[in-house]
Amino acid sequence: MKKLKVGKLDSDVLDRIVLSGIKFKRPEVRTGAEVGEDCAVIDFGEYDCVVSTDPITASVQDVGKLSIHISCNDIASNGVQPVGITLAVMLPEGSTEEDLTTIMTQAAQAAEVAQVQIAGGHTEVTPAVRKPVIVSTAFGRVLSGKSADAKNMRENDLILLTKNAGLEGTGIIASDREDELGGILSAGEIAQAKSMLNDVSVVKEGVIAGEIGTAGMHDVTEGGVYGAVWEMCRLASMGAEIYEEKIFVHPVTRKIAKHFGIDPMRLISSGCMLIVANSGQADAIIAECKKEEIEISVIGRVRAKECGVKALTEKGDLLEIEPPEADEQLPDRKSVV
Repeated sequence: MKKLKVGKLDSDVLDRIVLSGIKFKRPEVRTGAEVGEDCAVIDFGEYDCVVSTDPITASVQDVGKLSIHISCNDIASNGVQPVGITLAVMLPEGSTEEDLTTIMTQAAQAAEVAQVQIAGGHTEVTPAVRKPVIVSTAFGRVLSGKSADAKNMRENDLILLTKNAGLEGTGIIASDREDELGGILSAGEIAQAKSMLNDVSVVKEGVIAGEIGTAGMHDVTEGGVYGAVWEMCRLASMGAEIYEEKIFVHPVTRKIAKHFGIDPMRLISSGCMLIVANSGQADAIIAECKKEEIEISVIGRVRAKECGVKALTEKGDLLEIEPPEADEQLPDRKSVV
């Protein structure tokens, strides 16, 4: 019997075992489960409800904040402001009231940043987990048929990326491996890396782009920038040409990635939004993001499906972007990197 790899299921397993088993369909579900889809979209008449669920496993110091942002980011990838969110919080044996206070205080602060209400959930202590685990489900509301859809991608559309590749992964590694990184990073660099976890929300740019109009968006999570590009192209049945030199990778991220043998382009990157738009839309999105001091750059173009999904590397090589598999892992780490 073939064992599953640690991390996010690769697209083949997801397709073959999970998605293929979903047989029953309802007409109210406009957008259902597919590779590359961040959200379900459900028809409620005048409005559609946009829904997304994500798990997060992290330290007590980070898990509350991240649990809010990861699901709200998915809603924002449909160009929609999240309205409500529920949290199922599972804590390991030995957790304290102080741990729970830290987690919920962070969640409340992150919810205020994302302008979303914590509307319900569940909390328990269980021997089934070794670290805090939170499953968050976020909800948004949009006028019927107005949700952004990556299936609208067309040849020669521009591909934009906000912020810097490997953003969340850099923060997580710096938080989890601070002692080890002391030998290769200065105290200031470690602090800078850890602070990247304060920038993992993409709600602001998602709503901006949604108001202007796009050909689709995807928040960059497990599988990194290249994984997100592949998933969008798979969903739209299109190809892409990515220019690696246009993708900003923070120098601290490069140092961490080199030390651990991780590809920054495959490192979890919550906080980055992949946006596909025509040239007019792209100009407007870039201008509005700059007004809000959100870093954004054009990193490639959509191509015909037969052209494949490719990247021109910084060394000048043309690389075929492969489907995302299990996440980039640190040695002995079985978590979100």
